[in-house]
Amino acid sequence: MTTKPILGVIGGSGLYSIEELEAPEEVVAATPFGAPSAPIVVGRLRGRTVAFLARHGQGHHILPGEVNYRANLYALKALGVRRVLSISACGSLREEFAPGHAVVPDQLFDSTRGRVSSFFGDGLVAHVSVADPFCPQLSPLLAASVEHAGGTIHRGGCLITIEGPRFSTRAESNVYRGWGMDLIGMTTSPEAFLAREAELCYAVLAHVTDYDVWRLREEPVTAEAVLRTLHANARLAEASLIGFIENLPDERTCTCGTALQKALVTSREMIPLETRRRLALLVDPYFG
Repeated sequence: MTTKPILGVIGGSGLYSIEELEAPEEVVAATPFGAPSAPIVVGRLRGRTVAFLARHGQGHHILPGEVNYRANLYALKALGVRRVLSISACGSLREEFAPGHAVVPDQLFDSTRGRVSSFFGDGLVAHVSVADPFCPQLSPLLAASVEHAGGTIHRGGCLITIEGPRFSTRAESNVYRGWGMDLIGMTTSPEAFLAREAELCYAVLAHVTDYDVWRLREEPVTAEAVLRTLHANARLAEASLIGFIENLPDERTCTCGTALQKALVTSREMIPLETRRRLALLVDPYFG
């Protein structure tokens, strides 16, 4: 690989490859946080270099709570990726977000338990700002690309990440609706927060697969139904990705790339050497 990828794509349930990727090359990455979910596939899409990673592994064998989110994002950053597009299956908590539609959320609520949600610790403290957890440059471009591809797109909405792997009870689903949540998924947290710590731009293309379980006239959500809807939307996802990559500017105009500038609080001389080495990829621009 001679050209750094302009974009990293993390494929969720139902999306395990990019069919139009030219000259694909597998990169087996090692990180200080262990192995990523799968080898990263790097190739050319419309003349631009793209890196693809299957979040749940080849053959979908990794639970949402088992995903090594730190390794996935670290590996993409080590390849030179600065922008990440997440493609995720989500349930709808709003009547107007119908199965088959796509949503580009602008807010995130973390309801997971026990997941490692930060690169930092072990003697190095950082407090990043995630008031707006998705990149303000990528998200509008992503929504426009879905619209141009002929999909029904909703701009904005709050996505709640639950622990999984089970689906919600009706009581839980109705509580989330009462809280004002719009979408429900199992993987965006802590992925979005780790992306911000790694100073990566991050946006989500949420494919609505079901109405969760709050809508009584619908059958309760099942894995089979989710995958059936995702397979039907695969062509839309690829078409949207192509339009997105064609219109993606070379330069970033957001502040995602300087997220650590005012977040690192530990005195340099107090950082343990091993911690400094492990996080060098992230902190060297500030401590190097």
